[in-house]
Amino acid sequence: MKARVTVTLKNGILDPQGKAIEGALKSLGVDGIAQVRQGKVFDIELAPGADQAKAEAALKAAADKLLANTVIENYKVEVQG
Repeated sequence: MKARVTVTLKNGILDPQGKAIEGALKSLGVDGIAQVRQGKVFDIELAPGADQAKAEAALKAAADKLLANTVIENYKVEVQG
């Protein structure tokens, strides 16, 4: 079983790295870019036989404690059975 935790900045939080990427894309001639916001993705392989509901709860706890700074970031946990 696999899981993905996607972490993104909350709306209203400044994203200097996203702005730098946006500028670089425009300087490379990539048209149609209005805004870039960066984030991070954690792809996690779960142990065989893991309970999906328990795994999701454990990953949410891990995101709250380690993977995301919940003051400025949101996260989404997806467990693929």
